[in-house]
Amino acid sequence: MDRSAEFKRWKAQCQSKADFSRKGSVDEDVVDIVQLLNGREQYFTTSSCAGRIILLDGNINGFEVQKQNCCWLLVTHKPCVKDDVIVALKKANGDAVLKFEPLILHVQCRQLQDAQILAIRSTHGLEVPLSHKGKLMVTEEYIDFLLKIANQKMEENKKRIERFYNCLQHALEKETITNSHPKGKIKDKNYSSCTHKKKRNPEAYGKCITEENDKELENDDDPGISVSFFPEDY
Repeated sequence: MDRSAEFKRWKAQCQSKADFSRKGSVDEDVVDIVQLLNGREQYFTTSSCAGRIILLDGNINGFEVQKQNCCWLLVTHKPCVKDDVIVALKKANGDAVLKFEPLILHVQCRQLQDAQILAIRSTHGLEVPLSHKGKLMVTEEYIDFLLKIANQKMEENKKRIERFYNCLQHALEKETITNSHPKGKIKDKNYSSCTHKKKRNPEAYGKCITEENDKELENDDDPGISVSFFPEDY
């Protein structure tokens, strides 16, 4: 079986489907990343979110919120103001939670080796309960304080998206060059900015990796990117 042809057919089939996301289109801040990946024959994206502030109303199991069983009171991909949250909270009947979620990206890869250059991690989120059984449990002053933090995270998230895009672009270019010169060793000073084998930054959002340093990510939580490869039994 021609695996490349099968993956190409699968990619075309998936990309021809309608966008069933709540927004119905790709977020502006992540368009370049999505187009970069979809422009490569060995990748395609299945879902993405550039980052958002959301207010959910539902049941809390510890601090875990099941989005499928809750009501979305507010969602924005832009900085949020207190008045919007206060108005939305008036509709809450259960346990309302304010969340900030950073970049989320799901990618299908043709084979395992194609997935090995992609990795991203983040502990940049925020999740805070505001009400219980419809009763507001915090002050408006505290909500204003939380939103300042959430908005700061939103701005930082945008910077990290840009860094990740530049790093990913460079990694894909290097992969192309390496594949076209399989027997030669290519040195590139700029590529070192995308790999961190010995020195790690705990706040780093995106990392382009090779087989040499992918083990560094094994214990990182809250990944912003999910990578899977073409199934053998497709």
